Amino acid sequence: MAQRRALIGQTASGELRPGRLAGREPRLPSLAEEVADAPTLAGLGSIGEPTVTVTGETRGDTCHLDVVDRWGNLVSATPSGGWLQSSPVVPALGFALGTRLQMTWLEEGLPSTLIPGCRPRTTLTPTLVLRDDQPVAAMGSPGGDQQDQWQLLYLLRTIVGGYHPQEAIDAPALHTTSAPSSFWPRQRTPNGAVVEDRIGTTVVEELRRRGHEVTLAGDWALGRLSAAGRDPARGVVWAAANPRGMQGYAVGR
Repeated sequence: MAQRRALIGQTASGELRPGRLAGREPRLPSLAEEVADAPTLAGLGSIGEPTVTVTGETRGDTCHLDVVDRWGNLVSATPSGGWLQSSPVVPALGFALGTRLQMTWLEEGLPSTLIPGCRPRTTLTPTLVLRDDQPVAAMGSPGGDQQDQWQLLYLLRTIVGGYHPQEAIDAPALHTTSAPSSFWPRQRTPNGAVVEDRIGTTVVEELRRRGHEVTLAGDWALGRLSAAGRDPARGVVWAAANPRGMQGYAVGR
């Protein structure tokens, strides 16, 4: 943790700097293609993966659902997969390539190399939040590589900033496109940052001054978060949903 923290500087870095676990020398794949700007990367139609693009446009997507009951049982689910347009039938075998199998690499020697007995990585990150070993919230989002980034905003705002869950979801969102995409052709925009316009001109100008390649996505474009939870002390249940795209709902009964 201390080693990774030391890499944080005053200006953006477009380098890929993987950590060294257990003294092992990291190896980067050779297929990560750099692109000039984030909007170019938004065209995920090239792989047929229906998802939230990096600029927030939705062309069909993963789903997410959070449920809490009066006893504090929590469920966080992010169903995704089975997209026929990105899961072609393998010639001569007669079965379709699983959607998440495209996360693997055919280059040898990588953590995600396609070999027997190894699971592909996934962008799906349904999340449960605990406080004093008790579950207090379920949360998550569609959005490919943006899922963890948008959830991080929510966690920082609610745990550190004291935001109400709905307030945290509604606040201006942002994410980076500097890391290689999990999806083919695995492009990236070094120093890329996609932000909602509502974040403000002052913040945008400061990000650019520090070397970030900023793309403005619109006022309400990024993030598809929902959350549900229960206060163990009072027994009160709550829910919050994303207004972007007019597809999220918070319902209680």
